[in-house]
Amino acid sequence: MTNNNTTVDPSLVRELANILDETDLTEIEVEQGEMRIRVSRQKDIVYAASAGSAPMANVMPAPMAAATEMTDSKAPAPSGPEPGSVPSPMVGTVYLSPAPGAKPFVEVGQTVAEGETLLIIEAMKTMNQIPSPRSGKIKQICVENSQPVEYGETLVVIG
Repeated sequence: MTNNNTTVDPSLVRELANILDETDLTEIEVEQGEMRIRVSRQKDIVYAASAGSAPMANVMPAPMAAATEMTDSKAPAPSGPEPGSVPSPMVGTVYLSPAPGAKPFVEVGQTVAEGETLLIIEAMKTMNQIPSPRSGKIKQICVENSQPVEYGETLVVIG
């Protein structure tokens, strides 16, 4: 067996961390030969481990703190997104079904249980299942299949 260079270049790790900051991604992975470097930061995201990778801990999304700004003293305080909205925990491409042509995970009017998969977001070639943070009825699906989504963008509204 040959001796591979397994020394991690600290400047590469710093550069990857800077890319995370600049792009607001939560994870980035680079492979060079047999060496694989993954840099991630926890932003209360639920990860789905892909085949062949080490299992990752599931972290339930925490409510996002809403920044409030009053422009009119008579206006009610902004309450953030619509009540019951489920924000995207990452940047990626949303898929409403497990496979092309398959039945969607959820439909408007359907009742879902906490933890049930609502949709998938592909980020960095990893399929991340997005679970329902609470039980309720799907009031609205705010994204279309194969649509790019941003961090914090409303995906669905659960009533």
